[in-house]
Amino acid sequence: MPADAPRRPAWLAWAVHAFTASGAAIAFLALMAIEAERWRAALMWLVLALVVDGVDGSLARWADVKRGAPRIDGETLDLIIDYLTYVFVPTVFLWRAQLLPAAPAPWLAALILVSALYNFTRRDLKTQDNYFRGFPSLWHVAALYLYVGRPGPAVGAATVCLLALLTFAPVHFVHPFRVRDYGPWLPALATAWAAATAALLWPWSRGAPPVVLLTGSLALGAVLLALGLARTLRGARGAVR
Repeated sequence: MPADAPRRPAWLAWAVHAFTASGAAIAFLALMAIEAERWRAALMWLVLALVVDGVDGSLARWADVKRGAPRIDGETLDLIIDYLTYVFVPTVFLWRAQLLPAAPAPWLAALILVSALYNFTRRDLKTQDNYFRGFPSLWHVAALYLYVGRPGPAVGAATVCLLALLTFAPVHFVHPFRVRDYGPWLPALATAWAAATAALLWPWSRGAPPVVLLTGSLALGAVLLALGLARTLRGARGAVR
């Protein structure tokens, strides 16, 4: 925000921080649902946490939280909430919902928790054009697909190993609301993917979601992955090949 911009009331900054902090309560509610084996409800709480995380950054910039509440480090607060809702709670979900093989499940859970710390502490997580370097710890998304698709514990174990490896790999993943390469089409694509994916949790009359909906969600997700891969193959603009 420009230095000469009108100053927002301080209470707005604190309200935005409280909104971000609500993610901790959402994480707790998701854990309670997991303990009650209400798997769909747990994932719905995690989807809500994703929505909160998707809008709180824009709200923070609008409310100018750095000036309105300078004692609070919003970035640190956001990282704590993200680790809870993107990593820790989804790991518990994968374990308790038996989406991983029983014997190596504790080791696979540890792999998720530890590998994600690399993402949350590296200073160069994002490129200058706002792509993520490596898998951005979207373990709640992995948990949702493994729960809905039910490919079996062996596939769950392979998925965990692959995504943990991609955390350290020199590949890029698109940030749907920060990358500017595709104009308004990228946020629209990401919103369509989010809507289709959230719809997978609807209590369909036959239990499982329609195949066309799952296929659509996976297809849209594949396009987002392809955009990141294209950035990896292209390299940074202006880079010497």
